[in-house]
Amino acid sequence: MYPGEHAARTPAKPAVVLAGTDEILSYADLEAGSVRLARYLHEAGLRRGDRVALLTDNGLKAFEVYWATQRSGLYLTAVNRHLSPAEIAYIVNDCGARVIIVSAALATLAAAVVADTPSARHRLAFGGDVVGHLSYEAEVGACSAQPLPDQPRGADMLYSSGTTGRPKGVMAELPDRQVHEPGDRLVALSQALYGMDANTVYLSPAPIYHAAPLRYAGVVQSLGGTVVLMERFDAEQALGAIERFHVTHSQWVPTMLMRMFKLPAHIRDRYDLSSMRVAIHAAAPCPVELKRAIIDWWGPILHEYYSSTEGPGATFIASEEWLRKPGSVGHDGYLGTVRICGQDGEELPASEIGTIYFERDELPFHYHNDPAKTAAAQHPRHPTWTTTGDVGYLDSDRYLFLTDRESFMIISGGMNIYPQEVEDCLALHPKVLDVAVIGVPDEEMGEAVKAVVQPAPGVSPGPDLERELLEYARDRIAHYKCPRSVDFFDVLPRTPTGKLVKRTLRERYLTAAWPSDWWITGPASHDPQVITRKS
Repeated sequence: MYPGEHAARTPAKPAVVLAGTDEILSYADLEAGSVRLARYLHEAGLRRGDRVALLTDNGLKAFEVYWATQRSGLYLTAVNRHLSPAEIAYIVNDCGARVIIVSAALATLAAAVVADTPSARHRLAFGGDVVGHLSYEAEVGACSAQPLPDQPRGADMLYSSGTTGRPKGVMAELPDRQVHEPGDRLVALSQALYGMDANTVYLSPAPIYHAAPLRYAGVVQSLGGTVVLMERFDAEQALGAIERFHVTHSQWVPTMLMRMFKLPAHIRDRYDLSSMRVAIHAAAPCPVELKRAIIDWWGPILHEYYSSTEGPGATFIASEEWLRKPGSVGHDGYLGTVRICGQDGEELPASEIGTIYFERDELPFHYHNDPAKTAAAQHPRHPTWTTTGDVGYLDSDRYLFLTDRESFMIISGGMNIYPQEVEDCLALHPKVLDVAVIGVPDEEMGEAVKAVVQPAPGVSPGPDLERELLEYARDRIAHYKCPRSVDFFDVLPRTPTGKLVKRTLRERYLTAAWPSDWWITGPASHDPQVITRKS
């Protein structure tokens, strides 16, 4: 299934609606626009396996570009618009994009990339003028709306968020089928697990360059449903969109759930959410108490999956199962088999913590231009078992529980401490808006546990709040896991998809010039605005 089939049956139906403006892209317009762009790309000399880069805000044209590549056997690399020009140029060059398509809303950023991306021989800008780019509307509008006779299915080639280093291009083999032929595994899973169909109204509040929003929006359009796209996430506006568009399905990251839950009760209760049948969350571990609270609020409609941009495999869990197995991210059997392995590569028994691998029949991905990283993701003796470095365990019923990434684990006094557990503890404190837990150098313990907190609006950081948070943690988790100190920042470094960039925090503390008995306030990703001695 693909949008062309729905354009023939329901041409006026919205394929996408912009939540902030009510602007609509119908299935007829999506079909015609993607066909014309596919023609343009073919006439520009692109053939199966070539790459197109897309730099855009959350807008309607993103889907026209997506489906043009998917009906041309091309790889689409949607680029994080929050990156610097140098970082964007690295991705465009690394993926080998022959065409780059940009939104005029990002004109300054797009123009700054031109000189450093010589591999992009064709540049188009939609929605206005951009230096160094031709008009998308003029160039593509002049192409035929007659589909090409050969329409091989394409794929995305997205770059990991780079939270632990430079982004890596994730590449899978292109499907061996035409765009209209069945065989999309994510479509089948979404139908079976979430009941998605032509009546689905799917709210997508995250940046469209991220894997889950892009891929799930593609699923909805494959099935003939409607995507409601938020230009950016706002907690109250998201609730309003559910009510106004009668949303049936939605997808979130835990940070979004937290922001909505922490709205004042009179605001939360203002909106009718009764149309929503399924709410999906993923991308990061969700604190147990937060998830309980959301289920109490929305009902048992919350579904979770565990996977990654690489797609080595996936686990899934519905609300009823999760209430029996609180904290689990689900069980396998849908996409790959979970294997928990120790440092020696041997498979571990139930309840023992180790590296999470997914066993597949064939290697599901490789990192573009980086065979060493591809090899590092493979099991030393089973090359089709792959990992992204996450750590966890299986219980006796084969339900998977995450602990943390190996690179984030703190070793303090010889004890292994997983920061996620401490973060989950502090996250629901009413005076905490955001929290990260890291290990910092300590002469006595090797590493000491430190909490870095963004206070809730109106809450003043200082010694009183630090004591309150430390006592709160000690009442709830083992003392050796508790932070020994708390620092406060105006904002923590997160990707737009909600992942903490702990590398940024840890590097600051490893190179910091200030002593450990001083407060640090200001944005965590820049130099501190205020440094004062603790009292």
